[in-house]
Amino acid sequence: MAKNVANNEFDVIVIGGGVTGVGTARDCALRGLRVLLVERYDLTHGASGRNHGLLHSGARYAVTDPQSAAECVAENRILRQIARHCVEPTGGLFVGLPDDDPQFKPTFLNACHRVGIDATEISTRKAIEMEPAVNPLITSAITVPDAAVDPFRLTIANALDATRHGAQILTYTEVTGIITSGGEVTGINTRNTLNGSKLSFYARVVVNAAGVWGQHIATMAGVTLTMHPSRGALLIFGHRVNNMVINRLRRPADADILVPDDIVCVLGTTGRRVPIEEVDNTEVTTQEVNTLLSEGVNLAPRLASTRIIRAYAGVRPLVASDNNSGDRSISRGIVLIDHASRDGLQGFITITGGKLVTYRLMAEMTTDLICRKLGVNATCTTAVAPLPGSEPDDRDRGDEQELSSFAHRAAENRHGRQVDLINDLTPNLRSLVCECEHVSRGEVEYAISTLGATNLSTLRRRTRLGMGTCQGKMCACRAAALLTHHHGNVADNLTDLHNFLNERWKGVRPIAWGTALSEAQLTAMTYQGLCGINSPSITINGSDEI
Repeated sequence: MAKNVANNEFDVIVIGGGVTGVGTARDCALRGLRVLLVERYDLTHGASGRNHGLLHSGARYAVTDPQSAAECVAENRILRQIARHCVEPTGGLFVGLPDDDPQFKPTFLNACHRVGIDATEISTRKAIEMEPAVNPLITSAITVPDAAVDPFRLTIANALDATRHGAQILTYTEVTGIITSGGEVTGINTRNTLNGSKLSFYARVVVNAAGVWGQHIATMAGVTLTMHPSRGALLIFGHRVNNMVINRLRRPADADILVPDDIVCVLGTTGRRVPIEEVDNTEVTTQEVNTLLSEGVNLAPRLASTRIIRAYAGVRPLVASDNNSGDRSISRGIVLIDHASRDGLQGFITITGGKLVTYRLMAEMTTDLICRKLGVNATCTTAVAPLPGSEPDDRDRGDEQELSSFAHRAAENRHGRQVDLINDLTPNLRSLVCECEHVSRGEVEYAISTLGATNLSTLRRRTRLGMGTCQGKMCACRAAALLTHHHGNVADNLTDLHNFLNERWKGVRPIAWGTALSEAQLTAMTYQGLCGINSPSITINGSDEI
């Protein structure tokens, strides 16, 4: 992906490297616009990388927000086609429990059918046959076309396609100011967060796609955008308990979705309003863990005896309404603001709200508005153009699948047709760097050379390295060595290793009991004792957190 910008003038600048911002950059590039995307950290650093990976059918919102539900089901069908390698068509179940209101079921079914969601009531016996992990005490069951989606793969695939069509993407580039002249936004001032260098870029349209941080960007431009940030905590369990998405058949509440995710499963989520000043704090509390566990076992009793490997949280970018009601009553709908018509500020657009499944629609709506402003007559093709990795596969594979290594098949699940670009022809390149997720050296080399992985965190988002049961204990040091081989700075990579392990620890700390605590102690002993991190001879930022 692009790292160097040849000039500083563009048609469009997009602020924010979440899936909506990257999707907008892709749509703009496909329509022939010169586009620059800037992100202060890495792609998917915010809410796009901190969700439960559910490809909503829309059923969850059918009763409370039918417009959002209709958008979800339409985009669900599109993403199954254009992003096949990012989606696992698990199917979904909504199940009622003895304590749930039985009158909600007909309301739910009618609401789904009104917006075109294929919701079918089945017997509880059939539901338990389809999904043995579900609570056997269920009183009702309805199937819906939910699925699982990998938000990291989805975002990176959009970024790949955007750059292939000429888009420029700058990560670790923070916006420090919005340039205005005569009531018009004309560009941005930026600072590289790694080396401190400052640059200015100019464009006819600037798009604020910074999610919950969009309020800060809007303030820089001199306009008001009031967010009601809602923080949600989630738990990752050590193996895949369920094969279908399991939802609670009731109005949205805490811990009512269990999503199968690759070899693990994710339970979510809570909902708690947080001040805008605290949106960068994503540490999970013990109380949130207890809430998720106590409610989650009602969906799938096996969770009570399944090891938790990580807790994490994300902050939803909810735009404030006129009332002071709870987080879950604020619309999750798409909010597209043309600040020229609302505030008299030309050349500035905000896109926010929505959900992971509706990112493409949000990008299309935004790019349509951009094209109208620029007088460009170009049709959106993102609903039919497959993302890199999901191109039609007409290869005659023969016995290739049976003969390929497990790591190669795992890489194909992650990268789709892009797996052909991974060099794993030698035993050295086929050797595993991460045993939990079966990430080979060849895949790591591909992520570094092609996908823009520059440190352990970016490597994790592109390959799942460090996301498995051991949370990086076995693979972090090996991966750091490979990064040093490419980038050559031992001191920087030791600091990166230290920071990566502490970030993993942040997710383990709220659930550090039993085997999780034992493994955390083993990790500390491995890196402090054997590897000498934080020893007197290796001083890294003066920190001793590990």
